[in-house]
Amino acid sequence: MADARQKAEDHYYAALDLVAEGEQARAVEEYQKSVDADPTFTEAMHGLARALQDLDRLDEAIAVAKRLEQLDPDDVLVHTSLSVLYQKKGMIPEAEEEGNKARILGWKQQLKKGKG
Repeated sequence: MADARQKAEDHYYAALDLVAEGEQARAVEEYQKSVDADPTFTEAMHGLARALQDLDRLDEAIAVAKRLEQLDPDDVLVHTSLSVLYQKKGMIPEAEEEGNKARILGWKQQLKKGKG
């Protein structure tokens, strides 16, 4: 298990370097290898969704974001990402719904911090 995570992290960092170099398509390949090595590595999934978005591969990006939402339904970023992706596709009601989910989760997290 630790081996799989290390492999996933290696591909993740390679993907980050490729993004910095403007190599989105190659970054997608590395992010995918990262997720293949560890399907629970949410940071790689966020990166994959963003790189796909940058390549205008919106349906694929939405599919990745939905998998991510299943792993972590309270992740504010995934709902924000879905909102942006839906908006880019012209799916305004869906975009607004995801934006609202992100705001509500953000408020809940702020309330928890305030009580701590």
